[in-house]
Amino acid sequence: MDRTPTSLPPDAARKGAAWLRRSDLRPTRQRVALAALLVGDGQDRHVTAESLHAASRSAGESVSLATVYNTLRAFCGAGLMQEVTVDGARSYFDTRMDDHPHFFWEDSASLVDAPATEMQITRLPAPPDGAEIVGVDVVIRLRKKD
Repeated sequence: MDRTPTSLPPDAARKGAAWLRRSDLRPTRQRVALAALLVGDGQDRHVTAESLHAASRSAGESVSLATVYNTLRAFCGAGLMQEVTVDGARSYFDTRMDDHPHFFWEDSASLVDAPATEMQITRLPAPPDGAEIVGVDVVIRLRKKD
C-alpha cells in the first residue's frame, strides 16, 4: 500500500516520512501527510491543531480535526515534537526539540522562538521530596505598545 500523500510536493512527503521514521509510529498516509506539512520544507513550526488541520485541508488532504489532535499527541509522545501550553486552553506544538524560550504575541495569538542566548535562568527552586525537574518552559507574553 502506498503511504505517500498525493497532494503534497514529493520532496516534502519524503522529508515527512523520514522524520516519522525516527520514531516507532506506524507511517500511515495521514501521519505522513501531516509530517510533510510540519517538516517538509525544513523549517521549524509552531502549530495549533486547528492551524495544521486548516493547512491539511488547503493541501487537499482529508484528515479530521480529531485525527490531527491525536496525531500531534502521538508525535509528542514519540519525541518528535513538544507541546507548549500558553494558557490552560491553548496548546501549540513545536517541531524544534531543543530547550528554548518562546514569545507569545497576545494580539495575534502566535508563538515564535525567542533568542535563548539572551536569557539566563540562574536558579530554580528545589523540587518537592520525591520529585525531579524534567524541564522548564518559558513563554514570554507580548503585546504591541499603544
